[in-house]
Amino acid sequence: MSSPTHPTRRPTVPAAEEILGGYFPVLDHGFVALVDYMGTDDSVERAARVSYGYGTRKVSATRGLVRYLRRHLHTTPSEMVEFKFHCAMPMFVARQWIRHRTASVNEYSGRYSLMPLLFHSPEQDQFSLQSATSNQGRAPGSASPELYREAMRRWEEVRARAADDYGWLVGENVARELARIDLPLSTYTQWYWKIDLHNLLHFLTLRVDDHAQWEIQEYGRVMAGMVKRVAPLSYEAWIDYQVMGDKLSGGEIEALSRLVTADGDGIVARSGAGLTNRELGALGLSGREIRELKAKLEPGEAPDYDLDLATMRDPEDVAAEMLEAVPEVDR
Repeated sequence: MSSPTHPTRRPTVPAAEEILGGYFPVLDHGFVALVDYMGTDDSVERAARVSYGYGTRKVSATRGLVRYLRRHLHTTPSEMVEFKFHCAMPMFVARQWIRHRTASVNEYSGRYSLMPLLFHSPEQDQFSLQSATSNQGRAPGSASPELYREAMRRWEEVRARAADDYGWLVGENVARELARIDLPLSTYTQWYWKIDLHNLLHFLTLRVDDHAQWEIQEYGRVMAGMVKRVAPLSYEAWIDYQVMGDKLSGGEIEALSRLVTADGDGIVARSGAGLTNRELGALGLSGREIRELKAKLEPGEAPDYDLDLATMRDPEDVAAEMLEAVPEVDR
């Protein structure tokens, strides 16, 4: 922390400082905390211009450059801003998360420390059947309450047995790296996760998308709110160009060019223009591409990832909860 006699020379943002070290709950036992950050939107601009100036640019100029860089995928300047998070998530979420290989990760060691016996239980409205159209998704809506209750009964039975066996094994002084091996994927793990802004925004683009697993979307939404506080101009550009925007293929551009024309006066609809699915197919678009093009042209509502500061918890409270979940043999 800085002091009146030793002020920091690092670029900081009051909105980010307000949440630094605070823990935001996710799911039933998870959390995300912004442990540290390096750089701001100004850092992106200075890296792009290789400038040493502080406070010499107008916010509008910084915003224009940040948006230009993101619009044209000039990503290197965004790599100069870094975030360090402390996160806790169920192991099945962690296994998805770790596929993003652009971060530095240090995970909680079940070889060294005893595992807190916290398990994720989905709420009934998130308990769904398998999708009939996707091998990696859920069907719309929730399954029957009867099926949910039976699933919960079976899960709780398995978890109680796994927790009891784990406690017995470590109580018998069995090596912790062996005692943990039958803990279920619903068990919570945690890690420190450090990543630059460019790769964080790529992660968030994929993980706040409606097609991502709902549980990891919940983490993405909280982390997006933290980005908004550290680098609001970069966040705004990300929402416009990646979250609300989309790419067009050559065939899609050809299709749109038959409907509208652009000139010095603007963009004008071609008289009587229209394209049937058959005509779109003749342009080389598959049935799936045609459906995706139509979805791209549907206007949506921009999401708001503002953090709820009323939910922010002190690290001491979170640590106490984790300690309470550790088997008694370690106390």
